[in-house]
Amino acid sequence: MSDRVSISISAHIAHVTLTRADKVNALDTAMFSAICEAIDHVAAEPDVRAVVVSGEGRGFCAGLDLSNFDTAAEPMALMPRTHGIANKVQQVAWGWRQLSMPVISAVHGVAIGGGLNIMSGADIRIIHPDTRCGVMEMRWGLVPDMAGYPLWRGNVRDDVLRRLVFTNEEFTGADAFTMGFATETSGAPLERAIALAETIVQKNPDAIRAAKRLSNMLTYASDEAILLAESAEQEQIMGRPNQVEAVMAQMEGRAPSFS
Repeated sequence: MSDRVSISISAHIAHVTLTRADKVNALDTAMFSAICEAIDHVAAEPDVRAVVVSGEGRGFCAGLDLSNFDTAAEPMALMPRTHGIANKVQQVAWGWRQLSMPVISAVHGVAIGGGLNIMSGADIRIIHPDTRCGVMEMRWGLVPDMAGYPLWRGNVRDDVLRRLVFTNEEFTGADAFTMGFATETSGAPLERAIALAETIVQKNPDAIRAAKRLSNMLTYASDEAILLAESAEQEQIMGRPNQVEAVMAQMEGRAPSFS
């Protein structure tokens, strides 16, 4: 869809690839726009049941491309909410979490700064153990501002996150798994991500989307609200055609055919 991001859709899986390989997929103005557009594009595809996000070339994303930004210019306006509760900078990471279907990031090579944030927006994060990672904003005298804080909440231990933010020390993909940034490590993260997506699309898409909505509530909602939401979601699923098809396919030992 651009020279920054490509999208291919097959068998209910959208594969979104960052394609600025010559710059290790570093984030320039065009890349911010292209990622936001890719999120909107996938959101509008009713047939997509899972998304895989990866980076072309030597790494997933090397963070902000500082050569693309004029340090003498006026700072970007960050307070306007241009994408729901987020601004454009935050949307490139936060937007994946807001998609209705599960998103899996497949990370290799490098996931520094903004790259780590984009990775963190996925529901499931598969990372090569040798990947270079870092919360790098403090190196430039800044604070993390690309939705990392709400995405890391509940995954990364508070004091560990503070140390990484305050020092901008690098860590590996194996460390990222241990500290909670990543779901699991793999020597072939893209292949593993696609295999997981293929498993997910064989489940009732109504239940999968409901489960994502419930999962998104965990970081902010009260027990009372979540209990009520569980019941409301289940009432909308039970006895519907896709739920019945899930049961029949399981009993008959065949692949399901969901509407």
